[in-house]
Amino acid sequence: MLLATRYSLALITIFNAHLLRSELVLADGTTQVFIEGAMSEAAKQRYMKITSELSDNFLEKQIVYCRDNVDEINFLQIDQNYIDKLKNLVDSLTSEVGRALIGLTVMQLCIKAIEPAQSIRLHKGSRSTSNFSWQDGIPMGALDKQYITPVLRKYDLLRLNADGIMMTRSFAENYPYSSVYKANIRGARLEWINIVEAIEINDINAEIALYYLLSQLLNQAKTFKDLVVQILNNLTIFLTQTETISQEFITELILRHINESDYAARIMEIAMHSLMQAMQEFNLFGQGILRKISQMRSANKKYGNIGDIEILQTNQIIESWDAKYGKAYLRDELEELAEKLEAHPTILLAGFVTSVEPQRREEVTSRIQEIEEYFDITVEILTFRDWIQKQFNRAVQDNIVTEQELAKAWITAYTESLAQQRQDIAPIDEPCYSWLSTLNTIFQTS
Repeated sequence: MLLATRYSLALITIFNAHLLRSELVLADGTTQVFIEGAMSEAAKQRYMKITSELSDNFLEKQIVYCRDNVDEINFLQIDQNYIDKLKNLVDSLTSEVGRALIGLTVMQLCIKAIEPAQSIRLHKGSRSTSNFSWQDGIPMGALDKQYITPVLRKYDLLRLNADGIMMTRSFAENYPYSSVYKANIRGARLEWINIVEAIEINDINAEIALYYLLSQLLNQAKTFKDLVVQILNNLTIFLTQTETISQEFITELILRHINESDYAARIMEIAMHSLMQAMQEFNLFGQGILRKISQMRSANKKYGNIGDIEILQTNQIIESWDAKYGKAYLRDELEELAEKLEAHPTILLAGFVTSVEPQRREEVTSRIQEIEEYFDITVEILTFRDWIQKQFNRAVQDNIVTEQELAKAWITAYTESLAQQRQDIAPIDEPCYSWLSTLNTIFQTS
Protein backbone atom coordinates (compact mmCIF):
# COMPACT_ATOMS: atom_id res chain seq x y z
CA MET A 1 0.00 0.00 0.00
CA LEU A 2 1.34 3.42 -0.94
CA LEU A 3 0.99 6.52 1.18
CA ALA A 4 1.72 9.76 -0.70
CA THR A 5 2.35 13.02 1.14
CA ARG A 6 2.27 16.10 -1.12
CA TYR A 7 4.65 18.68 0.28
CA SER A 8 3.89 21.00 -2.63
CA LEU A 9 2.39 20.86 -6.03
CA ALA A 10 5.67 19.62 -7.42
CA LEU A 11 7.32 17.45 -4.74
CA ILE A 12 5.80 14.17 -3.58
CA THR A 13 7.30 11.77 -1.05
CA ILE A 14 6.20 8.14 -1.41
CA PHE A 15 6.63 5.36 1.12
CA ASN A 16 6.24 1.60 0.84
CA ALA A 17 7.69 -1.39 2.58
CA HIS A 18 10.91 -1.32 0.59
CA LEU A 19 11.85 2.28 -0.15
CA LEU A 20 11.24 5.95 0.43
CA ARG A 21 11.51 8.23 -2.54
CA SER A 22 10.72 11.78 -3.59
CA GLU A 23 9.35 12.64 -7.00
CA LEU A 24 9.90 16.10 -8.43
CA VAL A 25 7.35 17.05 -11.09
CA LEU A 26 8.89 19.63 -13.44
CA ALA A 27 7.05 22.39 -15.25
CA ASP A 28 6.94 20.37 -18.48
CA GLY A 29 5.29 17.45 -16.69
CA THR A 30 8.35 15.22 -16.54
CA THR A 31 9.25 13.60 -13.25
CA GLN A 32 12.59 13.12 -11.50
CA VAL A 33 12.76 10.37 -8.88
CA PHE A 34 15.13 10.48 -5.88
CA ILE A 35 15.37 7.24 -3.92
CA GLU A 36 16.65 7.29 -0.35
CA GLY A 37 19.18 4.77 0.89
CA ALA A 38 22.91 4.06 1.01
CA MET A 39 24.98 5.36 -1.92
CA SER A 40 24.76 3.20 -5.02
CA GLU A 41 27.89 1.85 -6.65
CA ALA A 42 27.49 4.34 -9.50
CA ALA A 43 27.26 7.24 -7.02
CA LYS A 44 30.39 5.98 -5.25
CA GLN A 45 32.29 5.97 -8.54
CA ARG A 46 31.12 9.50 -9.37
CA TYR A 47 32.06 10.66 -5.89
CA MET A 48 35.54 9.17 -6.22
CA LYS A 49 36.05 11.00 -9.52
CA ILE A 50 34.86 14.31 -8.04
CA THR A 51 37.00 13.88 -4.94
CA SER A 52 40.06 13.00 -7.02
CA GLU A 53 39.72 16.14 -9.16
CA LEU A 54 39.03 18.43 -6.21
CA SER A 55 41.96 17.00 -4.23
CA ASP A 56 44.13 17.80 -7.28
CA ASN A 57 43.34 21.49 -6.73
CA PHE A 58 40.55 21.68 -9.31
CA LEU A 59 38.94 24.83 -7.87
CA GLU A 60 42.25 26.59 -7.28
CA LYS A 61 43.27 25.92 -10.88
CA GLN A 62 39.97 27.37 -12.11
CA ILE A 63 40.46 30.50 -10.00
CA VAL A 64 44.02 31.04 -11.24
CA TYR A 65 43.04 30.42 -14.85
CA CYS A 66 40.09 32.79 -14.59
CA ARG A 67 42.24 35.43 -12.92
CA ASP A 68 45.06 35.23 -15.47
CA ASN A 69 43.21 34.34 -18.69
CA VAL A 70 39.76 35.87 -18.39
CA ASP A 71 40.02 37.36 -21.91
CA GLU A 72 40.28 33.85 -23.34
CA ILE A 73 36.97 32.67 -21.85
CA ASN A 74 33.97 32.90 -24.11
CA PHE A 75 31.18 33.97 -21.79
CA LEU A 76 28.87 34.27 -24.80
CA GLN A 77 28.32 30.53 -24.37
CA ILE A 78 26.00 31.45 -21.51
CA ASP A 79 22.61 32.96 -22.24
CA GLN A 80 22.35 36.58 -21.07
CA ASN A 81 19.48 35.61 -18.79
CA TYR A 82 21.78 33.33 -16.81
CA ILE A 83 24.62 35.84 -16.90
CA ASP A 84 22.27 38.28 -15.17
CA LYS A 85 21.28 35.68 -12.59
CA LEU A 86 24.90 34.82 -11.77
CA LYS A 87 25.75 38.52 -11.46
CA ASN A 88 22.71 39.17 -9.29
CA LEU A 89 23.77 36.27 -7.09
CA VAL A 90 27.13 37.94 -6.42
CA ASP A 91 25.62 41.43 -6.14
CA SER A 92 23.22 40.14 -3.47
CA LEU A 93 26.15 39.61 -1.11
CA THR A 94 25.80 41.69 2.06
CA SER A 95 27.35 41.65 5.51
CA GLU A 96 24.63 39.29 6.71
CA VAL A 97 23.32 37.20 3.83
CA GLY A 98 24.44 35.59 0.59
CA ARG A 99 27.85 34.11 1.34
CA ALA A 100 26.80 30.50 1.86
CA LEU A 101 24.49 30.60 -1.15
CA ILE A 102 27.31 31.72 -3.43
CA GLY A 103 29.69 29.15 -1.94
CA LEU A 104 27.13 26.42 -2.52
CA THR A 105 26.72 27.51 -6.15
CA VAL A 106 30.49 27.40 -6.66
CA MET A 107 30.55 23.85 -5.30
CA GLN A 108 27.61 22.74 -7.44
CA LEU A 109 29.24 24.14 -10.59
CA CYS A 110 32.51 22.39 -9.71
CA ILE A 111 30.70 19.08 -9.24
CA LYS A 112 28.83 19.39 -12.53
CA ALA A 113 31.93 20.51 -14.43
CA ILE A 114 33.85 17.46 -13.16
CA GLU A 115 31.06 14.89 -13.43
CA PRO A 116 28.04 15.95 -15.52
CA ALA A 117 26.14 12.77 -14.58
CA GLN A 118 26.05 13.71 -10.89
CA SER A 119 22.87 15.41 -9.68
CA ILE A 120 23.56 18.64 -7.84
CA ARG A 121 20.17 18.43 -6.14
CA LEU A 122 21.19 15.54 -3.88
CA HIS A 123 23.52 16.93 -1.24
CA LYS A 124 23.65 13.92 1.08
CA GLY A 125 25.19 10.54 0.40
CA SER A 126 26.48 7.90 2.77
CA ARG A 127 27.59 4.28 2.63
CA SER A 128 26.01 3.74 6.04
CA THR A 129 22.32 2.90 6.33
CA SER A 130 22.19 4.66 9.72
CA ASN A 131 22.61 8.13 8.16
CA PHE A 132 20.17 9.89 5.86
CA SER A 133 21.26 9.45 2.26
CA TRP A 134 20.05 9.37 -1.31
CA GLN A 135 21.20 6.44 -3.40
CA ASP A 136 22.40 8.87 -6.07
CA GLY A 137 23.55 11.56 -3.64
CA ILE A 138 27.03 12.58 -2.53
CA PRO A 139 28.17 14.18 0.76
CA MET A 140 28.46 17.80 -0.36
CA GLY A 141 29.16 18.96 3.18
CA ALA A 142 32.38 16.94 3.31
CA LEU A 143 33.43 18.15 -0.16
CA ASP A 144 32.82 21.76 0.79
CA LYS A 145 34.67 21.69 4.10
CA GLN A 146 37.76 20.08 2.56
CA TYR A 147 37.93 21.46 -0.96
CA ILE A 148 35.65 24.50 -1.51
CA THR A 149 35.49 26.77 1.55
CA PRO A 150 39.28 26.67 2.26
CA VAL A 151 40.09 27.68 -1.34
CA LEU A 152 37.52 30.49 -1.44
CA ARG A 153 38.93 31.78 1.85
CA LYS A 154 42.52 31.45 0.63
CA TYR A 155 41.85 33.73 -2.34
CA ASP A 156 39.65 36.13 -0.31
CA LEU A 157 36.74 35.47 -2.64
CA LEU A 158 34.27 34.67 0.14
CA ARG A 159 34.64 35.14 3.88
CA LEU A 160 32.97 31.87 4.80
CA ASN A 161 32.88 30.18 8.17
CA ALA A 162 35.88 27.85 8.27
CA ASP A 163 33.57 24.94 9.14
CA GLY A 164 31.94 25.21 5.73
CA ILE A 165 28.75 26.12 3.93
CA MET A 166 26.68 23.38 5.51
CA MET A 167 27.09 25.07 8.89
CA THR A 168 24.19 27.12 7.50
CA ARG A 169 21.61 24.53 8.49
CA SER A 170 19.05 25.71 5.95
CA PHE A 171 21.19 24.07 3.24
CA ALA A 172 21.31 20.72 5.02
CA GLU A 173 17.63 19.75 5.11
CA ASN A 174 16.71 16.28 3.85
CA TYR A 175 15.09 17.52 0.64
CA PRO A 176 16.49 17.75 -2.90
CA TYR A 177 17.55 21.24 -3.98
CA SER A 178 14.70 22.49 -6.19
CA SER A 179 12.22 25.33 -6.52
CA VAL A 180 10.18 23.65 -3.78
CA TYR A 181 13.08 23.15 -1.36
CA LYS A 182 11.40 23.62 2.00
CA ALA A 183 14.03 25.41 4.08
CA ASN A 184 14.07 29.18 4.42
CA ILE A 185 17.09 30.49 2.51
CA ARG A 186 18.24 34.07 2.88
CA GLY A 187 19.81 35.80 -0.10
CA ALA A 188 19.26 35.45 -3.84
CA ARG A 189 17.30 32.22 -3.51
CA LEU A 190 15.42 32.66 -6.82
CA GLU A 191 18.61 33.25 -8.82
CA TRP A 192 20.31 30.27 -7.18
CA ILE A 193 17.49 27.84 -7.81
CA ASN A 194 17.08 29.02 -11.41
CA ILE A 195 20.77 28.29 -11.94
CA VAL A 196 20.38 24.83 -10.37
CA GLU A 197 17.41 24.04 -12.63
CA ALA A 198 19.27 25.25 -15.72
CA ILE A 199 22.36 23.18 -14.90
CA GLU A 200 20.29 20.06 -14.33
CA ILE A 201 18.64 20.34 -17.77
CA ASN A 202 21.96 21.27 -19.47
CA ASP A 203 20.89 24.82 -20.29
CA ILE A 204 24.15 26.11 -18.82
CA ASN A 205 27.72 25.03 -19.49
CA ALA A 206 28.83 24.42 -15.89
CA GLU A 207 32.51 25.15 -16.47
CA ILE A 208 31.88 28.47 -18.23
CA ALA A 209 29.31 29.43 -15.58
CA LEU A 210 31.90 28.63 -12.90
CA TYR A 211 34.42 30.89 -14.66
CA TYR A 212 31.89 33.71 -14.81
CA LEU A 213 30.95 33.38 -11.14
CA LEU A 214 34.62 33.32 -10.13
CA SER A 215 35.35 36.34 -12.34
CA GLN A 216 32.67 38.32 -10.52
CA LEU A 217 34.07 37.31 -7.13
CA LEU A 218 37.59 38.21 -8.28
CA ASN A 219 36.35 41.61 -9.43
CA GLN A 220 34.80 42.24 -6.05
CA ALA A 221 37.98 41.18 -4.30
CA LYS A 222 40.09 43.59 -6.40
CA THR A 223 37.60 46.41 -5.89
CA PHE A 224 37.70 45.84 -2.15
CA LYS A 225 41.50 45.87 -2.06
CA ASP A 226 41.57 49.12 -4.03
CA LEU A 227 39.14 50.66 -1.54
CA VAL A 228 41.27 49.46 1.38
CA VAL A 229 44.31 51.26 -0.05
CA GLN A 230 42.24 54.39 -0.56
CA ILE A 231 40.66 54.46 2.90
CA LEU A 232 43.92 53.78 4.72
CA ASN A 233 45.43 56.70 2.83
CA ASN A 234 42.43 58.88 3.71
CA LEU A 235 42.73 57.80 7.35
CA THR A 236 46.33 59.04 7.41
CA ILE A 237 45.26 62.35 5.88
CA PHE A 238 42.37 62.62 8.33
CA LEU A 239 44.61 62.02 11.35
CA THR A 240 47.26 64.52 10.24
CA GLN A 241 44.98 67.30 9.02
CA THR A 242 42.24 67.27 11.66
CA GLU A 243 43.09 69.92 14.23
CA THR A 244 41.42 68.41 17.28
CA ILE A 245 40.84 64.69 17.63
CA SER A 246 39.03 64.05 20.88
CA GLN A 247 36.92 61.32 22.43
CA GLU A 248 33.73 63.21 21.59
CA PHE A 249 34.80 63.92 17.99
CA ILE A 250 35.60 60.28 17.20
CA THR A 251 32.50 59.08 19.05
CA GLU A 252 30.30 61.28 16.89
CA LEU A 253 32.10 60.15 13.73
CA ILE A 254 31.65 56.46 14.57
CA LEU A 255 28.03 56.99 15.60
CA ARG A 256 27.41 58.64 12.26
CA HIS A 257 28.94 55.65 10.52
CA ILE A 258 26.85 53.21 12.55
CA ASN A 259 23.63 55.07 11.78
CA GLU A 260 24.38 55.38 8.06
CA SER A 261 25.38 51.72 7.61
CA ASP A 262 23.43 48.53 7.05
CA TYR A 263 23.49 45.99 9.89
CA ALA A 264 24.26 48.66 12.47
CA ALA A 265 24.18 46.10 15.28
CA ARG A 266 27.30 44.38 13.96
CA ILE A 267 29.03 47.74 13.37
CA MET A 268 28.35 48.67 16.99
CA GLU A 269 30.05 45.45 18.15
CA ILE A 270 33.07 46.22 15.95
CA ALA A 271 33.23 49.80 17.25
CA MET A 272 33.27 48.59 20.86
CA HIS A 273 35.84 45.90 20.15
CA SER A 274 38.02 48.41 18.29
CA LEU A 275 38.14 50.72 21.31
CA MET A 276 39.24 47.75 23.42
CA GLN A 277 41.89 46.95 20.80
CA ALA A 278 43.22 50.49 21.15
CA MET A 279 43.27 50.18 24.93
CA GLN A 280 45.17 46.89 24.72
CA GLU A 281 47.79 48.54 22.52
CA PHE A 282 48.54 50.81 25.50
CA ASN A 283 48.62 47.83 27.92
CA LEU A 284 45.61 49.10 29.85
CA PHE A 285 44.27 45.68 30.84
CA GLY A 286 47.19 44.66 33.05
CA GLN A 287 47.34 40.87 32.93
CA GLY A 288 44.13 40.74 30.92
CA ILE A 289 43.98 39.97 27.20
CA LEU A 290 41.27 41.02 24.77
CA ARG A 291 39.59 38.03 23.14
CA LYS A 292 39.34 38.32 19.35
CA ILE A 293 35.94 39.35 18.07
CA SER A 294 33.58 36.48 17.42
CA GLN A 295 32.48 35.65 13.89
CA MET A 296 29.06 34.99 15.35
CA ARG A 297 26.70 37.95 15.58
CA SER A 298 25.77 37.28 19.20
CA ALA A 299 27.22 35.66 22.29
CA ASN A 300 26.83 31.89 22.14
CA LYS A 301 27.05 29.48 25.05
CA LYS A 302 28.27 26.74 22.70
CA TYR A 303 31.53 28.64 22.15
CA GLY A 304 31.89 29.67 25.78
CA ASN A 305 31.04 33.32 25.18
CA ILE A 306 29.26 35.59 27.62
CA GLY A 307 29.30 38.76 25.53
CA ASP A 308 30.57 40.30 22.32
CA ILE A 309 33.65 41.85 23.93
CA GLU A 310 35.57 39.90 26.56
CA ILE A 311 38.75 40.30 28.58
CA LEU A 312 40.53 37.07 29.54
CA GLN A 313 43.00 36.29 32.28
CA THR A 314 44.70 32.89 32.31
CA ASN A 315 42.22 32.00 29.57
CA GLN A 316 39.20 32.74 31.80
CA ILE A 317 36.71 35.54 31.22
CA ILE A 318 37.02 38.31 33.81
CA GLU A 319 35.12 41.08 31.99
CA SER A 320 32.38 40.94 29.39
CA TRP A 321 30.28 43.45 27.43
CA ASP A 322 27.35 42.60 25.19
CA ALA A 323 26.17 45.07 22.52
CA LYS A 324 22.39 45.49 22.30
CA TYR A 325 21.59 47.72 19.36
CA GLY A 326 18.06 49.16 19.41
CA LYS A 327 17.06 47.30 22.56
CA ALA A 328 16.08 49.13 25.74
CA TYR A 329 14.43 46.45 27.89
CA LEU A 330 16.91 43.75 28.90
CA ARG A 331 15.14 41.50 31.41
CA ASP A 332 15.44 38.42 29.13
CA GLU A 333 19.11 39.18 28.53
CA LEU A 334 19.70 39.27 32.29
CA GLU A 335 18.21 35.78 32.61
CA GLU A 336 20.48 34.51 29.81
CA LEU A 337 23.45 36.13 31.56
CA ALA A 338 22.59 34.36 34.82
CA GLU A 339 22.60 31.01 32.99
CA LYS A 340 25.98 31.71 31.41
CA LEU A 341 27.55 32.85 34.67
CA GLU A 342 27.09 29.38 36.16
CA ALA A 343 29.95 28.20 33.94
CA HIS A 344 32.18 31.25 34.47
CA PRO A 345 33.09 31.70 38.17
CA THR A 346 36.06 33.99 37.42
CA ILE A 347 34.12 36.89 35.90
CA LEU A 348 34.18 40.17 37.81
CA LEU A 349 32.21 42.50 35.53
CA ALA A 350 29.45 41.76 33.01
CA GLY A 351 27.63 44.50 31.20
CA PHE A 352 25.23 45.40 28.43
CA VAL A 353 25.68 48.36 26.10
CA THR A 354 22.60 49.80 24.41
CA SER A 355 22.26 52.20 21.50
CA VAL A 356 19.14 53.67 23.12
CA GLU A 357 18.36 54.77 26.65
CA PRO A 358 17.78 51.56 28.66
CA GLN A 359 14.50 51.03 30.47
CA ARG A 360 15.48 50.74 34.11
CA ARG A 361 12.28 49.19 35.36
CA GLU A 362 12.05 48.05 38.96
CA GLU A 363 12.23 44.35 38.05
CA VAL A 364 15.37 44.97 35.98
CA THR A 365 17.10 46.79 38.83
CA SER A 366 15.99 44.13 41.29
CA ARG A 367 17.23 41.29 39.06
CA ILE A 368 20.62 42.98 38.61
CA GLN A 369 21.01 43.16 42.39
CA GLU A 370 20.10 39.48 42.75
CA ILE A 371 22.63 38.43 40.11
CA GLU A 372 25.36 40.61 41.64
CA GLU A 373 24.80 39.16 45.10
CA TYR A 374 24.51 35.55 43.97
CA PHE A 375 27.58 35.54 41.70
CA ASP A 376 29.57 38.24 43.52
CA ILE A 377 30.10 40.30 40.38
CA THR A 378 29.23 43.74 39.03
CA VAL A 379 26.51 44.00 36.39
CA GLU A 380 26.06 47.23 34.43
CA ILE A 381 23.72 48.50 31.72
CA LEU A 382 25.13 51.53 29.91
CA THR A 383 24.35 53.53 26.81
CA PHE A 384 26.93 53.41 24.04
CA ARG A 385 28.10 56.95 24.87
CA ASP A 386 28.33 56.22 28.61
CA TRP A 387 30.29 53.02 27.92
CA ILE A 388 32.78 54.94 25.77
CA GLN A 389 33.17 57.56 28.50
CA LYS A 390 33.77 54.79 31.04
CA GLN A 391 36.55 53.27 28.93
CA PHE A 392 38.25 56.63 28.30
CA ASN A 393 38.11 57.45 32.02
CA ARG A 394 39.61 54.06 32.76
CA ALA A 395 42.37 54.65 30.20
CA VAL A 396 43.52 58.15 31.09
CA GLN A 397 43.29 57.93 34.90
CA ASP A 398 46.84 56.60 35.31
CA ASN A 399 48.39 59.00 32.76
CA ILE A 400 49.46 56.10 30.54
CA VAL A 401 47.72 57.53 27.50
CA THR A 402 46.10 60.85 26.63
CA GLU A 403 42.56 61.26 25.38
CA GLN A 404 43.81 62.30 21.94
CA GLU A 405 46.19 59.33 21.67
CA LEU A 406 43.43 56.88 22.55
CA ALA A 407 40.95 58.54 20.20
CA LYS A 408 43.41 58.26 17.30
CA ALA A 409 44.21 54.65 18.17
CA TRP A 410 40.46 53.88 18.32
CA ILE A 411 39.59 55.24 14.88
CA THR A 412 42.68 53.53 13.47
CA ALA A 413 41.70 50.17 14.95
CA TYR A 414 38.11 50.66 13.78
CA THR A 415 39.12 51.45 10.21
CA GLU A 416 41.72 48.70 9.97
CA SER A 417 39.29 46.15 11.42
CA LEU A 418 36.66 47.00 8.81
CA ALA A 419 39.39 46.89 6.16
CA GLN A 420 40.15 43.33 7.33
CA GLN A 421 43.72 44.32 8.20
CA ARG A 422 43.57 42.92 11.74
CA GLN A 423 42.59 39.31 11.16
CA ASP A 424 44.50 38.12 14.23
CA ILE A 425 42.30 40.09 16.65
CA ALA A 426 39.36 41.07 14.41
CA PRO A 427 38.62 38.22 11.96
CA ILE A 428 35.57 39.89 10.45
CA ASP A 429 34.18 37.53 7.83
CA GLU A 430 31.35 39.72 6.57
CA PRO A 431 31.81 41.53 3.24
CA CYS A 432 32.90 45.00 4.35
CA TYR A 433 32.88 46.95 1.08
CA SER A 434 29.73 48.99 1.76
CA TRP A 435 30.82 49.68 5.34
CA LEU A 436 34.22 50.91 4.16
CA SER A 437 32.72 52.98 1.35
CA THR A 438 30.46 54.80 3.81
CA LEU A 439 33.34 55.40 6.23
CA ASN A 440 35.51 56.68 3.38
CA THR A 441 32.86 59.26 2.51
CA ILE A 442 32.70 60.35 6.17
CA PHE A 443 36.48 60.83 6.26
CA GLN A 444 36.32 62.95 3.14
CA THR A 445 33.52 65.15 4.46
CA SER A 446 34.57 65.51 8.11
